[in-house]
Amino acid sequence: MSNGFSKWFIAALPLVASSAAHGETLRQALIYAYRTNPSLTAARAGLRAADEGVPIAKAAGRPTLSATADYQEFVVRSANSFSAPLRSANANANLSLPLYQGGRVKNSIRAADARVESGRQNLRFTEADVFTAIVSVYMDVMRDGAIVELNRRNVAVLETNLQASRDRFEVGDLTRTDVAQSEARLAVARGQLETAAAQLDTSLENYLRFVGLPARELEQPPGLPGLPRSPVEAVTIALGNSPQLLAAHADAKAAGYDVRVAAASRLPKLSAVGSGGYNNYLGSLTSSLPGRVFQQAQTTATVGLSATIPLYQGGLPAAEVRRASALESQALEQTIFVERRVIAEARAAYSRYQATQAVIRSSKAAIAANELALEGVRAENSVGSRNVLDVLNAEQELLNSRVQLVTAERDAYVAGFTLLAAMGRAEARDLDLFGGTLFEPGFSRGTTAPLPPPREIPTKRQTAA
Repeated sequence: MSNGFSKWFIAALPLVASSAAHGETLRQALIYAYRTNPSLTAARAGLRAADEGVPIAKAAGRPTLSATADYQEFVVRSANSFSAPLRSANANANLSLPLYQGGRVKNSIRAADARVESGRQNLRFTEADVFTAIVSVYMDVMRDGAIVELNRRNVAVLETNLQASRDRFEVGDLTRTDVAQSEARLAVARGQLETAAAQLDTSLENYLRFVGLPARELEQPPGLPGLPRSPVEAVTIALGNSPQLLAAHADAKAAGYDVRVAAASRLPKLSAVGSGGYNNYLGSLTSSLPGRVFQQAQTTATVGLSATIPLYQGGLPAAEVRRASALESQALEQTIFVERRVIAEARAAYSRYQATQAVIRSSKAAIAANELALEGVRAENSVGSRNVLDVLNAEQELLNSRVQLVTAERDAYVAGFTLLAAMGRAEARDLDLFGGTLFEPGFSRGTTAPLPPPREIPTKRQTAA
């Protein structure tokens, strides 16, 4: 399953250090974003916060020990008191051990565990979402760079055509209309070049936003392995591996435990308690009775059981149970909604991928046909059976088909990766970005590999088509 994807990434893409002189690969972009993308780092912080819910829940079932210390000066003393100390120092310790809480602690721990699992699945979803966005902007830069180059070549061809038209006009072989048509088509092509360059700038900025570094010469990514052979296979894998669906199941499970936690407030609670105290009057305790002497220090200790039996709580437990039950019903319905969405997304992603493959095949056929047509139109124009406008139209058709192919190849790659993400196979562990050095959720802090050294920032439009 994910092993094929891992082997593909390791074999097809070089390491960061060894490929620095050859340009930037998709693997490098994913690695850097995995370490530094703010959406990922924020999701990891949220998961660490969810992790702490487990020890917080466990703390309610563990012993509690507290101590107090006081020092007092008796500034005004009662005249009717037989003993009148001037000062005192006190120290007390209290120990409480919960014995029975009505199942509240046990179910709170289970609910916290379920929410940790939900947080882990949400982190998986965030990783896949960020990686999909990075693949998209990576391919956007490559597509827009290629379109800029195609338009640049088209402008150069049209400039040559215009010069040839002017030369033929000078010798009377063409009319002023033919020259005007060449000038108009060149002006349009220059405008298209500027539009393509502006779109490239937008893609470069999006790349910087998601990856965290400006794009430099980007290498062609390898093919995507492990794609399903049918929409049924895609849906089956997605239902068993989708982080969205697994998170929804965990949330529903936690909501079920919350109902039991709310119901526990109706039940009695029993605790073992103990306390100890030390009191010292610091030699200031005296008596008004002749011959009576008091101890200046004393120690006390008590042990026992403490039971709390709820008799009437103003309807609070019933309201909490009703609220928890409603939230559980909401979570169960949300699970059904997410399941339907996962099925729809998997099918739609498979359909988009298949459609883009068909567009690629059609675009390649169109390019071959337009190349042949352009060659024929030019030959016919040289003998006078075709006019200049026919040549210009043939050149434009060829340009359009080439742009369509570049766009379709970009859309196909993004659609394929989106399909893997919908199936739950587009996360850091599936891609084996670090060979096992990944963020590990849990009570121990996650670790990542060190960041790569900073690199030189390229110019605004520097990229590789």
